[in-house]
Amino acid sequence: MVKWIGVDESGKGDYFGFLVIAGVIVDKEKEKKLREIGVKDSKNMMDSTVMRTATKIKKQCKWEVIRISPEKYNILHKKFKNLNKLLAWGHARTIENLVKKEKVDFIMVDKFADEKVLKSMLFEHSKKIRLEQKVRAERDMAVAAASILARAEFLRTLKALSLEVGYKLPKGATHVEDTAKALLKKYDDKILDYVAKKHFKTTKKVMEKKK
Repeated sequence: MVKWIGVDESGKGDYFGFLVIAGVIVDKEKEKKLREIGVKDSKNMMDSTVMRTATKIKKQCKWEVIRISPEKYNILHKKFKNLNKLLAWGHARTIENLVKKEKVDFIMVDKFADEKVLKSMLFEHSKKIRLEQKVRAERDMAVAAASILARAEFLRTLKALSLEVGYKLPKGATHVEDTAKALLKKYDDKILDYVAKKHFKTTKKVMEKKK
């Protein structure tokens, strides 16, 4: 039976919180079961449904989740000097971990950059497997399942981070300035290393207003 890996990420467009990349191994039987439990692109699901569905996916399939904390993200972004390269590295790590768990026929990824970017990042075992990069790949059940796992973990880690700093960190990249300013007031400039993706324009805006 044909088996494949679907990979997707969450948190890329969010100022606060982790970048999470998830991968799921699916075959035709698993694909049918995932459809039955309501798997679809996480962008079209409520957060509560995402959390419930993620638990169901984990019971059905082999999976992998890579969490990149804001602190690690900021270090990697300086190293790669490019978000797509950072994303490719995260995707490649997720794929390699899954390939080591089980033999698959191909890998399906939601295309986020030139195909060469991800191919150049692949690790030893993954390089031998056919890689398909498609726009709106979430239509594939494995990628949709991965998008749900990534989103669920992003939401979980954002909540945990909020509890740590004592502020509810908002999702997205708009309406985040007030929270960033409040954090800077309560702590110091280093707090943004710990909770935010600092290359976003928001950082420059709040730091300028602070002066």
